[in-house]
Amino acid sequence: MLKIHQLFFRKFVILFILIGIIWGVVVYFWLKDIYIDQTKKNLSQNIDLFSLYINETNDFEIFATKFRDKFNLRLTIIKEDGTVIIESDKDKNLLENHKTREEIIKASKYGVGDSIRHSASVDKDLLYIAKKIIVDDEVYYIRMADDIVQIQNDFTSLAIKATVIFALFLVFAFFITYQISTKLKDETEKVLEYLKKLTKKEDVNFEVSTYSQEFNKITKLLQGVATILAKKEKKAAKKTAKLKLANKQKDDIISAISHEFKNPIAVIVGYAQTIKDDPNINKDILAKFLTKIYNNATKMSSIIDRLRLSIKLEEGKQNLMYSDVSMRSLTNESIAELKENYKNREIVLIGDDFTVKADEMLLSIAVKNLIENALKYSEYDVKVVLDKDRIHIIDKGLGISKEDVSKITTKYYRVSDDGWNNSLGLGLNIVKNIVNLHGFTLELESEVDEGSTFSIVF
Repeated sequence: MLKIHQLFFRKFVILFILIGIIWGVVVYFWLKDIYIDQTKKNLSQNIDLFSLYINETNDFEIFATKFRDKFNLRLTIIKEDGTVIIESDKDKNLLENHKTREEIIKASKYGVGDSIRHSASVDKDLLYIAKKIIVDDEVYYIRMADDIVQIQNDFTSLAIKATVIFALFLVFAFFITYQISTKLKDETEKVLEYLKKLTKKEDVNFEVSTYSQEFNKITKLLQGVATILAKKEKKAAKKTAKLKLANKQKDDIISAISHEFKNPIAVIVGYAQTIKDDPNINKDILAKFLTKIYNNATKMSSIIDRLRLSIKLEEGKQNLMYSDVSMRSLTNESIAELKENYKNREIVLIGDDFTVKADEMLLSIAVKNLIENALKYSEYDVKVVLDKDRIHIIDKGLGISKEDVSKITTKYYRVSDDGWNNSLGLGLNIVKNIVNLHGFTLELESEVDEGSTFSIVF
């Protein structure tokens, strides 16, 4: 059987290995796709820039030469009938008609086209981007191409750099983990050594640990136990009293833990006990106590329900019960429930009713969470708009910065700036999971100090 620090260290080593493997896969596939997409965007932007100059002059040759020299890209200009009129890397008179090229066909239909293929004329694998432009009422296709081999070399260089940086991070994390493991070993060995001496009834002094709250509490408790045992050995005649003292200390420890970790339960028990002990309690006081009990129980139940729902949604264990749901009816019910806690706030519902196929209970939770968020972080009226195949929840509150928009639905994530506080960080995450589970889409538009619009698109 392994020691606790060995288990801790082993788990982290396995974790680091798995992270390294996952990182390698991510770097290869994810970064590669990103890099190729970025190359496509760059080529498209170069074509747009070239098009601006084309619209000012018909002297294609001069601008083609400049672009070729500056960007080191293959440049081709093709007429609508497929005839090549400008070619940077080959004699245009030796080239075939390009009307059937994949990227030209796409550009003809959609205005822009791309393809990756081998070019026989320059004997290279190239990434092509083509765009359709109109100059003096004539259609032309501007095509630019980059060498795939060079793109792959650039990507490989980037991937190596990213891997090296991540490897350094893993080494640092591994070192920190080793330090923590070593410290845990030292602290646990001190506790075990002290316990061994206690079993031998040796009189020893034990220093209180300052490494963490847990070890601090354990060592303090051990000191208390040692004191009790010492007194027991010296005063055998007071054995009963010492046992009562030990039981009292045990009760005190349990009471302290209960107070620290289950304060809402302590509140409920306290008020309930008061009501029980005084059957003739004043009605106003009774109502106040019952409200306190109800609020604390509701709070505990709500937290537990939200945690359980979040876990079930993430694990895919939440079954959907589909039915035809009236969005106006569902929204009105959610608004009615929220107005019980936000009596001085106005929630405006506009738009025509429509029906969606969904789990009514889960969809109601999602809509209610979005409206409640709007109420929490805005002092103004909240507007709910039903718009054909979507619902918008609009507020004029704090807004969300661009940096936080992409993270706001992450589990446990809370934005620290501007007072935004997403409770446990579960509300919007639950909304996102419910929306994704149905195959719907959650959209967010927000500006700081202007407000936010959350939309569910069905």
